Amino acid sequence: MNSTELRSAFSLAFVYVLRMLGLFMVMPVIAIGAKHYPDYSAFLIGLAIGGYGLTQALLQIPMGVLSDKIGRKPVIAGGLVVFAIGSLVAATADSLAWVVVGRFLQGAGAIAGAIMALAGDLSREKQRPKVMAIIGISIGFSFYLALLLGPIIAAKYGLSGIFLITGVLACFCILLILFVVPSATNIAPRGDTLPVVEDLKSLFIQPQLLRLNISVLLLHMLITLLFVQIPVFLIDLQWPLNTHWQAYSIVLFASVLGLVVLMALAAKYQHRVLQGSVAGLAVVFTLLIFGQHSIIYLLVLVSLFFTCFNYLEANFPAMVSNIAPAGKKGSAMGFYASFQFFGAFIGGVLSGSIGELLGIQWVFILAAIVCCIWLLLISGLQATNRFKRYTLNSKQQITTLTLQQLSELAGVIDITVVPNEQVLYLKAEQHFDIQQAKLVLNIKD
Repeated sequence: MNSTELRSAFSLAFVYVLRMLGLFMVMPVIAIGAKHYPDYSAFLIGLAIGGYGLTQALLQIPMGVLSDKIGRKPVIAGGLVVFAIGSLVAATADSLAWVVVGRFLQGAGAIAGAIMALAGDLSREKQRPKVMAIIGISIGFSFYLALLLGPIIAAKYGLSGIFLITGVLACFCILLILFVVPSATNIAPRGDTLPVVEDLKSLFIQPQLLRLNISVLLLHMLITLLFVQIPVFLIDLQWPLNTHWQAYSIVLFASVLGLVVLMALAAKYQHRVLQGSVAGLAVVFTLLIFGQHSIIYLLVLVSLFFTCFNYLEANFPAMVSNIAPAGKKGSAMGFYASFQFFGAFIGGVLSGSIGELLGIQWVFILAAIVCCIWLLLISGLQATNRFKRYTLNSKQQITTLTLQQLSELAGVIDITVVPNEQVLYLKAEQHFDIQQAKLVLNIKD
């Protein structure tokens, strides 16, 4: 990667880390830190944890499309302003209901799609996957960092302190976007990075993509559902809030080791490991139904949960990208992100409302049943091979004969043409020789 691509990748990744920290740091602490509010209830706690997911889900695609019309940086900066306002509302709230309002506002700054599009604009086609990978890794890193920092900051400065720090970080991100992140000198084809409205209907009903979208919805529903309860369990087991980071550090270390084992097994048994991970989640919630007998018992179960969660979270996006038709990866990933955030919202609402009305055991009974249904759903997911994707800029008109010649080349899976962009997207098997396609299109290196 050249200097511009490196600067773009790491500065945008830093923006992602700081912003996601603000969303995630609340999760491991709010169930305890919000007890001083007069309107405290399990239902409002669930809304406060998952509320950002609803506005993220609703605005993810529209904000991405808007960035295509008015520019990436204005949309990203505007989203960060909304996020900072939401943080301020939550920090100064005198009731839990206003904290929920603040969380909804935080989610309304839905800039993930615009950031990915800007990353695409600032990178060459061959280097684009590396830039995207750096940003993708930063998202996972921010979640783990939030689990460790959230309890420490909350113990010292309270819940309001977390929201204030979050707002300050958002303002710092605005400065990064305006003055550190390079301005785009080229525009990546929309199909690579952004949702295209015309594609959404066909992608929504595509069976394999729908299975993956529902899967990520359920996955994030379950983790949000669990995080409404974990802080309470730790307190009940005589772990004060300022020591919760120790429990999470043990969990993260154990789950990383578990993830390494699953990835090694997946090299030969991908589909079985996928099913086994969902089954592992079912086991966790089934055992939680019978209580949390000791801190070791709880840590083992949560470590198993995170091992399975990490594997699924890492593999689902790659599978979506692989299954998506040529030239429609941006739309497929936009849908995927919307389902992901909506799952977080549903998890918070269900965990809070069912826990308040029926008791915590019924939350886990529901989760275990959902995992069993999910196993049936994922069993119909076809194994995915790794395909190559190419974006070709053709200076000549692409005729029906040209498309027929391309489709007959050995290894070609799918072709999408975008005439107004003079771009052709091609999806092919690993052994495909791109030089054959370039000869057909009369493209010279």
